[in-house]
Amino acid sequence: MELNAAQMMREVASSGPEQRAKPGQLSPLALMVAAQPIIDAKSPIVVAGIVRIVEFALIALVGIVAYFAYVYPQYGQVFDLYYIGTAFAVAALAVVAFQVVDIYHIHAFRRPASQLAKLTVAWSLVFLSLVAVMFFVRLGDLYSRIWLAGYFGAGLLSLYAFRLVLYGKVRRWSREGRLDRRAVLVGGGEPGEALVNALAQQEDSEVRLLGVFDDRGDERAPNFCGGLAKLGTVDDLVEFARRTRVDLVLFSLPISAESRILQMLKKLWVLPVDIRLSAHNNQLRFRPRSYSYIGAVPVLDVFDRPIADWDVVMKSLFDKVVGALALIALSPVMLLTALAIKLESRGPVLFRQKRYGFNNELIEVYKFRSMYVDQADATAAKLVTKGDPRVTRVGRFIRKTSLDELPQLFNVVFKGNISLVGPRPHAVHAKAVDRLYDEAVDGYFARHRVKPGMTGWAQINGWRGETDSQEKIQARVEHDLYYIENWSVLFDLYILAMTPFALIKSENAY
Repeated sequence: MELNAAQMMREVASSGPEQRAKPGQLSPLALMVAAQPIIDAKSPIVVAGIVRIVEFALIALVGIVAYFAYVYPQYGQVFDLYYIGTAFAVAALAVVAFQVVDIYHIHAFRRPASQLAKLTVAWSLVFLSLVAVMFFVRLGDLYSRIWLAGYFGAGLLSLYAFRLVLYGKVRRWSREGRLDRRAVLVGGGEPGEALVNALAQQEDSEVRLLGVFDDRGDERAPNFCGGLAKLGTVDDLVEFARRTRVDLVLFSLPISAESRILQMLKKLWVLPVDIRLSAHNNQLRFRPRSYSYIGAVPVLDVFDRPIADWDVVMKSLFDKVVGALALIALSPVMLLTALAIKLESRGPVLFRQKRYGFNNELIEVYKFRSMYVDQADATAAKLVTKGDPRVTRVGRFIRKTSLDELPQLFNVVFKGNISLVGPRPHAVHAKAVDRLYDEAVDGYFARHRVKPGMTGWAQINGWRGETDSQEKIQARVEHDLYYIENWSVLFDLYILAMTPFALIKSENAY
């Protein structure tokens, strides 16, 4: 069973309103589970990547320090660059060797005894390889044997010390739940119970099952499945995932229930979660590479969370660095804008407005005030139209040029709830004609699977300003979904570079 995310998005976007998930009232048990305190998670992939970087730097540093501690003073303080190059080569070779012996994953970090044994073997093989190269190409006379022996011993001890510290850190993170993948099960009965039992048998599994969601009645879907409580229906799951962190949705339904699965996916694809279909009990078998695994439990990948793991780190760094530089560069323009607003009308310079952010979380964004203070519309219940009397003269200019959006750099740099590039955040009561955006466009909330942005793909393609028709907000959403599917740092750079040119075409902004 092979599902294409882009095709599913187009199918859902064109589906009728009867297929949309409408949030309902959660059961008391679901509310209790959702209200449990959670702590920020750490990506195992990012943790393993950082360990590789730290160990590369540590190994290179030990070799360089050993050189300056012994070789450099002994040989008349003559700088030999090949020692430094060798230290970096050993570091690179060691990281590759550690990867080969499989000690760069969370499970290995939890088992210091076995990982230190593998580390010792790999480290020894690295130095044996180095000595062999020196012998065969006759470079032995170039290197100090004391440096070589000291590098081996000090490097090994440094790696031991780092791995023991890492073990303590990972153990604490595991106790706190920072490494857990919070998961829910869709579909109960015997298949669900078999999946729960299979997951329970996995050693060091990071999957933490929160409960079961099933659309069937109580006579076909009992209140408990493998010890997990039924928390509600699939419609309830959408609301549940808005209230608490859900990382993974596991379908226990058989592949033969294709129509049921598709109906559920049309409700769940708007969530920023990984969606997997269990292949544990399916008799239909694919090639091994068709599966991904949770421990030893095979699953089929249906949807992946957009912008995850290292992509999150890269986008966050991009936002902080470029956002801070933009804030510094544009500070004179912002000061002049603030002064103009203050001179024209009474009231605060900044305007705060509640908008939908990542996963429908309500966030407060900053803008320059463009309306008279007694006519400000914090919820955007009424669209701003051409010649709107609520807008000041300065307000018309800064809205047309988007200067009113510049204070959102504070959101980007300091609060982190907005990105430089992403789907534009809309006010909670924003409307297309007389309908709320989520009522006008099926699948509208799928654009909230990533953080909103100050500018976006829709904006540089001319979809900004007044949304006086359903077609306009539909086009915005389609562009936002394209951006989410195709995100990259280069794509963000392109959108930022094109934003000033898009602002020149401001006929729809007032």
